[in-house]
Amino acid sequence: MIKAHHYILIFFVSLLTFSCGEFYKLEKSTNWDELYEAANRYYDEGEHNKAIILYDRVLPVIKGSGKAELAEFNYAYAHFRTKRYIEAAEYFKTFFDTYNRSPLAEEALFMNAYSLYLDAPDFNLDQRSSKEAVNAIQLFMNRFPESDSYERAISMIDVLQKRFEEKAYTESKMYYRLTEGLFPGEFYRACIVNFQNFAKSYPDSDYNEELAFNLVEVSAAYAERSIFDKREERFEQSLGFADDFKKKYPESEYIEEVIEIQSDAKEKLDDHYALKAQYEARTAEALKRREEEQKNQEATEALKKVGN
Repeated sequence: MIKAHHYILIFFVSLLTFSCGEFYKLEKSTNWDELYEAANRYYDEGEHNKAIILYDRVLPVIKGSGKAELAEFNYAYAHFRTKRYIEAAEYFKTFFDTYNRSPLAEEALFMNAYSLYLDAPDFNLDQRSSKEAVNAIQLFMNRFPESDSYERAISMIDVLQKRFEEKAYTESKMYYRLTEGLFPGEFYRACIVNFQNFAKSYPDSDYNEELAFNLVEVSAAYAERSIFDKREERFEQSLGFADDFKKKYPESEYIEEVIEIQSDAKEKLDDHYALKAQYEARTAEALKRREEEQKNQEATEALKKVGN
């Protein structure tokens, strides 16, 4: 039994040595037909890394020949199978640009988009590559609207759009948390802009109700902390946000809080109007007094001139 295991081990070691030796010879070979066949064989056997190495050698030589089309397609897929998605996307796009009349062109353009889609990061990371994926998917959908992969492409865009939505929501809530700091002024403005932009960009989002409530909160707090000349405008804006919320979400769990915030904002706005009226009355009175003093001074000076 021990001898049997020993012979099996020797067999596999010999096989591995032969395989490595064969590949080493191929790497050094200048027999391009042999390299081409070996690269395709390794690809078919799932030895994608070895296939890539051999394709790297043979592709520049066979470029423009009848063999190049299949080799370049396999080359792109070999990168995809080894999860080198950025490289795969590039090679699939190059294939499509070069062989756009090929029966493999549709699949290549889809795989370009799919490779970028798989490389796209989670929502909490930079989404530039996700936007590239969306552009690639839309290009595929425009180019092949009757494709069997069309519905799959739509679902990929839906997933990516959800990531953009999550990213935008996270950024909006970040600004919201920063309003609790020592210097919230700039963050109040950032919140108001972000919450409004979010609603425009994602009108069907489940987050809109929450952010609309936060918008009422933040705008009221911003108005209260504003300088005198800005309070009226900002309180009126906050009251407008509250009215919009009540119309859009009459059954919301936040409705009572919105009503309370709006009532408080109205009281503060009324106080502001009263203070403003007092200020304007005092200003008018002081102006009238100055005008009377100026007239009296002018009359006194006129009398002095007459007396002289």
